[in-house]
Amino acid sequence: MLTSRKASARKAAAILTAVTAAAALTTWTATSSTANSSATSSAAADCGILFDDFHYNSIGDAAFQAHGWNARGDAGGPGVPGASWLASNISFLSSGGDQVAQLRASTDGTSAGTTHSELRQTQQRFRDGTYATRVHFTDAPASGPDGDHINETAFTITPLRYDYDPLYSELDFSEYLPNGGWGETTSVNYHTSWYSYRAEPWDGLRATTATRSSLAGWHDLVTQVADGDVKYYVDGILRADHTVDDKGNSVYPRQDMTLNYNLWFIDLAAHTNGTSVYQQQVDWTYYAKNEVVSPADAVSRVGALRGANTAFRDTLVAGGNCTPPTTPPTTPPTTPPTTPPTTPPTTPPANCSSAPAWSWSTVYLEGQRSRHNGRLWQANWWTQGSEPGLTAQWKDLGPCS
Repeated sequence: MLTSRKASARKAAAILTAVTAAAALTTWTATSSTANSSATSSAAADCGILFDDFHYNSIGDAAFQAHGWNARGDAGGPGVPGASWLASNISFLSSGGDQVAQLRASTDGTSAGTTHSELRQTQQRFRDGTYATRVHFTDAPASGPDGDHINETAFTITPLRYDYDPLYSELDFSEYLPNGGWGETTSVNYHTSWYSYRAEPWDGLRATTATRSSLAGWHDLVTQVADGDVKYYVDGILRADHTVDDKGNSVYPRQDMTLNYNLWFIDLAAHTNGTSVYQQQVDWTYYAKNEVVSPADAVSRVGALRGANTAFRDTLVAGGNCTPPTTPPTTPPTTPPTTPPTTPPTTPPANCSSAPAWSWSTVYLEGQRSRHNGRLWQANWWTQGSEPGLTAQWKDLGPCS
């Protein structure tokens, strides 16, 4: 993400969404524990895995939400200002004899006529370990004229609380631009590890590696996060190895993140006429917490799970009592670009008198308020079981007066 046009993207892509249910915090499995032990090593058993083969009929499936997924429907960036993020742009269909998740984005060349899509986990619980996913990228639209600056992605992220937030964390497994963009004129794929950024004026602090070739078709993306190091593989080939940005800041994640896929237009500058529709598909996703797994072994584990007819498994340890394989660098950057504030800007006291106390089991709709730990909170979108102050589902309106 290489220009100021990504500034708003950082903020909005970091808005993590909201369908967290208590069921998503617990272990759910479609097969026996015997199959689970054969699919994961003892090193990962204490921390667990997340595996999803995306065997859902629609985003309306109760299992889709219970398994921690959400189809974005809230406004904002990244991408074309004024464009819509449509939950209906996420669907599930048969491809190659298996069920896959499909993301859709379309544009007629206007902001009002542009739609994006994002599929995302609602909980911040991903950091150290190995990520693997099989994604189908496309070079041409499913219909309409070609040439748009479209971005096909897979990534993890946390919210940015303020400029140069030292806890901000983001790992872009792939950002594939089949028609270029951000100054590129041909197909390019970015692997980017973030330290932080400032929105205005734009200043992105990150390590990034670009591969300039077509990535059309199915690909296995594997990312290893261990020993203060982030390694990105495509089809078993190491494409990027990141530790620090060009100013010496560690790009190793500093807090738990959410797992996301999205499909969006960088701009409309390259659109010609008519309406263009683009698609991106995800076959499966796999995460082994606090374990370094080779690309071949990660794909093999997924094959074992699928061979046992396991459509979904979540054995991640909530809170975690396992020891990470690494200790991220703790030495502060030697040449920071600026000194970030030690605390977020303060806000005036809020009137909490009419707001009910937050409850774990209550469903909150966008705009509804509750009080919790002496502060007033407002739901950014539909949420349940997401504690204010711990996730991005809530906006902090300040201390109660």
